[in-house]
Amino acid sequence: MIELKNITKSYSNGAVKAVNDLNLTVFEGELFGFLGPNGAGKTTTIKMMTGLLKPGSGSILLNGIDIIKEPLEAKKIIGYVPDEPVFYEKMTGVQFLTFISDVFGVSKKKRSGIMELAEYFELDKSLGDVVSSYSHGMRQKLSIIAALIHDPEILILDEPIVGLDPKASFRLKEKLKGFCNMGKTVFFSTHVMEVAEKLCDRVGIISNGSLIASAPLDELRKDAGEKNASLERLFLELTGSLKEAGEEYEL
Repeated sequence: MIELKNITKSYSNGAVKAVNDLNLTVFEGELFGFLGPNGAGKTTTIKMMTGLLKPGSGSILLNGIDIIKEPLEAKKIIGYVPDEPVFYEKMTGVQFLTFISDVFGVSKKKRSGIMELAEYFELDKSLGDVVSSYSHGMRQKLSIIAALIHDPEILILDEPIVGLDPKASFRLKEKLKGFCNMGKTVFFSTHVMEVAEKLCDRVGIISNGSLIASAPLDELRKDAGEKNASLERLFLELTGSLKEAGEEYEL
């Protein structure tokens, strides 16, 4: 469903390589977690996958559609939640969601799903308020609803849990599992290792712009020779951060 082939992205006239020869495949129905330290290249990768940045080299296919050669067709099949959602501040919540529905050509019949999603994430009573009055958590919910209303084949989310209260976080995780159970695909980045450990079918770990691991948790444990290790510990070992984290990780 998602294919990244030899993706490279540099900044400062090539002096800084944010992503270096990245190859990655994510399958239909898979819930894939994308992990890495700050500055590792996660958000840059996601922005290239969604067409917001153009890679220096390589190709990105979303269900076989090249995001560079056919950007409109590729964008029709994805829902995207950025790490910092941006809205038209003077719109109300319902006006913004109606606008997004118009952009994606959602039929009037299917627009009943907007209210269902708003009720599910407990945002329905605030849809008449202007977005500028929303808290960070409310903005995050609005962004998630906007990503879902056109029933995409692929969801791409950058730190979607940040800012959500425990109930909304739980409901999002349930929604993502249900999404994948329908044969659709979720690709999300997170710093919350416990979420990735419990939720993901497979995780990829990026460090200094390079993919250093891509496997189910049990396989990562087997490769490390630690059958009971947490994803947090494996992540710290693979990224060379275990010593810096402290002696408590010896337990």
